[in-house]
Amino acid sequence: MSQMIKLEKEGAIAVLTLDRPEAMNALGETGDGDAMAAACADLAADNAIRAAILTGAGKAFSAGGNLKAMLAGEGNFAGNPAMIRESYRSNIHRALRALHSLDVPLIAAINGAAIGLGCDLACLADIRLASTNALFGVTFLKVGLVPGDGGTWILPRIIGMSRAAELFYTGRVISADQAAEWGLVSRVVEPEALMQEARALAREIADQPPYQLRATKALLRQGQSLSYDGALELAAATQGLMHHTEDHKEGVRMVLQKQQPVFKGN
Repeated sequence: MSQMIKLEKEGAIAVLTLDRPEAMNALGETGDGDAMAAACADLAADNAIRAAILTGAGKAFSAGGNLKAMLAGEGNFAGNPAMIRESYRSNIHRALRALHSLDVPLIAAINGAAIGLGCDLACLADIRLASTNALFGVTFLKVGLVPGDGGTWILPRIIGMSRAAELFYTGRVISADQAAEWGLVSRVVEPEALMQEARALAREIADQPPYQLRATKALLRQGQSLSYDGALELAAATQGLMHHTEDHKEGVRMVLQKQQPVFKGN
């Protein structure tokens, strides 16, 4: 089993760390997909967790795929075209699907280079914070590949088609400040403050009612593909359930009393 993903829980907050610093947190070794799926399943099943942070160990967030393994045709990149296709689907794409399906709000704390697959991973977070050391690129064409990890689906939704096309077609790497200007990240902070900022934001999110919080993430995600009428119908059905929770009553009472609510997940 891959040891790529380290999961730590801090009360209502979880921290997922890409933990292969000697390889700049490159993914693609056998078991990486299973490891990410297991970590995300753990978080989904733990109702005490209300927010999660994804970051990288060492200097990089993730440099993407392992170029040495690609050149050698090893691991995820071994075999004929059909075998490589299946490796992507069952391993790398399994990790991506697990992150995308995570129902807990996810913050990416991007501490360094987020290149190729690494940029795609960052884009799967709901909120992205970047260190001044962060770099972003989707450099697949530079190594004779196409974007193979869903980036062509998600990046245009974040920064628009024109800017996404510019990054894909040129292989250009941009700074954290440029990423903030383009809306790829919410804000840029000094390296030593990155995890402090991410934890503060996670704690603020974790103060919200847990079932309503996860449901809001689901509405946001599904709203990207539904019609407006469909989104309204889904919101109405979800809202009907929320009106019957104790956390709804607690929130209304505390607003009327001008006090801070304490949500318990019931």
